[in-house]
Amino acid sequence: MTIWNPWHGCRKISAGCANCYVYRRDESIGKDASVVSKTGDYALAVRKNRQGGYKLTPDDGVVYTCMTSDFFLEEADEWRPGCWDMIRERTDLKFHIITKRIDRAGKCFTPDWGDGWEHVTICSTCENQDRTDCRLPILLELPIRHREVIAEPMLGGIDMEKYLATGLIEHVTCGGESDPRARPCDFRWILDVRRQCVRCGVAFTFKQTGAEFIKDGRNYHIARKDQMSQARKSGCSYTPGAGNAAGR
Repeated sequence: MTIWNPWHGCRKISAGCANCYVYRRDESIGKDASVVSKTGDYALAVRKNRQGGYKLTPDDGVVYTCMTSDFFLEEADEWRPGCWDMIRERTDLKFHIITKRIDRAGKCFTPDWGDGWEHVTICSTCENQDRTDCRLPILLELPIRHREVIAEPMLGGIDMEKYLATGLIEHVTCGGESDPRARPCDFRWILDVRRQCVRCGVAFTFKQTGAEFIKDGRNYHIARKDQMSQARKSGCSYTPGAGNAAGR
């Protein structure tokens, strides 16, 4: 896995942004995360080594793009075309773009986007039912080859089955909030979305419990270092055809 942050900083736009980890980290070093700026890693995707080869290779894994901002952020409109040029050049890499601004994606695609690029996955967030019903219809309508959904931080029960049933969403990830001020994540919500994914044959990942986790009616405070491992131990992740749907 590689993280490519061509710009840094973002504006909060929905409930899931309340305890944004980027704001938390920037605040700890006296930085204002609402200020959007181009980074020194802007050209990382096409940077070359002394031998003239690309520094990033397919062996470096999926390139997670704009993880400390949003790829479709308005303030980055002038920089985005250059990123599309780099992504177009690097068809040997897999780019993964997670956004809360799927409503802007259509107007931000590069002119030769067509029905999407095979090496680019667009992932829309949806932290609650309201954002699910707002964002996922747009995700499904847009010309995208590979679509995913991430409900993190998951702030309530979510019914997304009618969107999964289209067969256009390849993967769903759910998880709790890791912030020290975390809002609770109930295991029942996770299991319900998992069942929806199983019924529709969509891959599912339970990424992390979050700091405040509810299971069987009991509240647990989970240390940051244990949140992902505890999620893995639950055995909730699901791969269609792998025979792992039983009991959930």
